[in-house]
Amino acid sequence: MWGFQLGSFKVKLVVYFLLLSVLPMAAAFWGFTAVAGQSETRHVDARLQAGLRAALAGYQEQLDAAQGAAAALAHSRPFQLELERRDRPGLTRMLRDVPNIYVVAGNGFHVGRNPGVSAQRQVAVVTQAGLVGRVIAFVPFDSTLLDAVRARSGLAPADALALVLGNRIVTATPDVEGTLALAPGRTATVRIGGARYRALAASSLGDVRGVHFAALSPQSLIDSANSASRNRLLLGLLASLAVVSIVAYLEGRSIVRNLRNLARSANAIAHGRLGERVEVRGRDEFAELGTAFNEMASQLQARLDELDSERARLRDAITRFGEALAATHDVGQLLRVIVEAAVEATGATGARLTADGGSIVESGDPDADGQRLELPISAGQETFGALSLVGPAFDGEQRMTAASLASHAAIALENARLHRIVERQAMVDGLTGIANRRACEEALASEIAQADRLGTTLTLVLADLDDFKRVNDEHGHAAGDDVLREFASVIRATVRDSDVAGRWGGEEFLLLLPGADAAGGAQLAERVRTTLAERSFLGAHGAVLTVGCSFGVAQHATGGDARDLFAAADRALYRAKRAGKNRVETDAPVRSF
Repeated sequence: MWGFQLGSFKVKLVVYFLLLSVLPMAAAFWGFTAVAGQSETRHVDARLQAGLRAALAGYQEQLDAAQGAAAALAHSRPFQLELERRDRPGLTRMLRDVPNIYVVAGNGFHVGRNPGVSAQRQVAVVTQAGLVGRVIAFVPFDSTLLDAVRARSGLAPADALALVLGNRIVTATPDVEGTLALAPGRTATVRIGGARYRALAASSLGDVRGVHFAALSPQSLIDSANSASRNRLLLGLLASLAVVSIVAYLEGRSIVRNLRNLARSANAIAHGRLGERVEVRGRDEFAELGTAFNEMASQLQARLDELDSERARLRDAITRFGEALAATHDVGQLLRVIVEAAVEATGATGARLTADGGSIVESGDPDADGQRLELPISAGQETFGALSLVGPAFDGEQRMTAASLASHAAIALENARLHRIVERQAMVDGLTGIANRRACEEALASEIAQADRLGTTLTLVLADLDDFKRVNDEHGHAAGDDVLREFASVIRATVRDSDVAGRWGGEEFLLLLPGADAAGGAQLAERVRTTLAERSFLGAHGAVLTVGCSFGVAQHATGGDARDLFAAADRALYRAKRAGKNRVETDAPVRSF
């Protein structure tokens, strides 16, 4: 019975095809299994890295918010007066609604809850009497902080975000207990509390040594995903083997019925459908079939060589394209890279990219005859232009490549647009639309250096809205915001293009006047004061109110620094406040208005 089966040509053909398929399929199974396992691990690692970056950003926002709260309290005049008097009950009442604030002064005087293990930011409280104390804002390292930063981390529900002190996990969400000994920035599989995790640890949190975040993902979920991929792949390979067996059996039966017809069919298949060489012996029908098969294999090899060359060229183009997109936010450079990469990746004769705003970038001969391919470049609601390709012909793969490049290009251009927006927002006050404190500090340092280098004059004007707290208390913060915006509008309409106007903080504003002396600064401040006094605002219950403003003017002295100039203007401002408010004073008096 077994000898009869082996003697059957159909059985031999089935065995031949199975042997021919088993080894490549086994190699493919092994290779794809390894790749799938690595891919799942890389996917988890990327998610942990992104989640940890988002958690660190959330932690920084918590610190910034604490810093802002401490600064606002330190600059509050009622608070300064209470601290000068060392009024512990009064300070306690003021701190009641400000969480995580600790106030210290000389001789061991302190008010508030001791911060313990936490990240801290200090703000000095400086009055006319000098340094009277410090406001310490702190962010405790506890579950509340961890819940806040994890909410915006983007981690999967099963992933854990942990707060680690030394090598000990202090708290985690979801709950994880144990120790974690892992170098910062390194991803590894570790065992914690009897369970295995894929873990990534961040560096120490700022100035707090030994405390850092860690992101954890259960290794069991990764193993489960890898196992599911293996099972699906194995099922597919077994199904392929079954199909190969059926096809081989049917082909063998057909060959037995009409061998010469199969030889003629093999001559047709030789034009590119099979890829195998056979040894030709004799001059019978099998020899005839082998000759046709080998001819087909030669043609297929030539096609594969061309395809490999084309794919290599495409990979190089896409690699360069991706590196260029990731390396720059320069829109002009991005447009050039997009056009050149599209021409190289699709084999087009030429390309033209017409960007919004009228700029045009070309490569090759975009006006040549041939088939044209038009691709819009857009991301969400933003449209950046259109890419036009021209070539002899575009097959399906080239069209998909062009569409993929256009999609990547739109994302890169959107990132460049968002980058420009973020750069502007980092230097502009969100409420008033003028420069924020950071921009003012940079401009002050730059203008002082330029004035010293060129020997020109420079004047600083500090402005503080009078009784602004009363406006907020009696008419609401919306009315207060209207006053701040209107005051910024008055400043913009008054200063020169070369001047710098910014919001220093709260109701305090700064004017930096290059080329102007103290007298000129005082005149400009008087114009701003007069203009503001003529404005009226709508308060609560339809009440009409006016707002005054006090100004301190100081001229930069050669050899002085930014701190000296600011202190001089601040002294003049305090003089204006003490003299009755709604007036202009200079540090070295020119005149009072």
